[in-house]
Amino acid sequence: MRKSGWAVAAALGSLALLLAGCGGSSSSSNGGAATTPTAGAQPSGNIGRFSPGDTVLIVQKSNLGYILALADGDVVYTYGNDKKGGSPTCTSSCASVWPAVTGIPITNGEEKLPGTLGVVTMANGGKQVTYNGYPLYIRKSEKPLVTTGEGGLWHVIKLSASDIGSGG
Repeated sequence: MRKSGWAVAAALGSLALLLAGCGGSSSSSNGGAATTPTAGAQPSGNIGRFSPGDTVLIVQKSNLGYILALADGDVVYTYGNDKKGGSPTCTSSCASVWPAVTGIPITNGEEKLPGTLGVVTMANGGKQVTYNGYPLYIRKSEKPLVTTGEGGLWHVIKLSASDIGSGG
């Protein structure tokens, strides 16, 4: 049975502290504009699967239904001014409110997303996570699984319950 997102997030916090103590880092290469988890939830028997720099994305239930989020519960968004496969356009003052999701994107192994995770190079040379070719962002200071940024130019990635537990 799949662990709840909150149990996963708690495990993530403990693992991040362990990695930090072993020389792992949770800082991003984009000047600190965004912070993302450096390691994900570790299903039992899967220790060592995640590496520093990994950004774990999971399917979580929110008030909008199932959505894509970071392992710590931060909801990820796409920006309506970005083009598929293009460079991120939320920079400067926009990025101070909507930091880029950076790192090496992976799932926790329990989910198989219907779309494709990837990265795009930002103007500063950092790697921003993408979903189906669209750069991903979080809303600064938004609480876990809160979707108040949805609407206008900002959109959560809606998924279905069948995306949970269908991976390998």
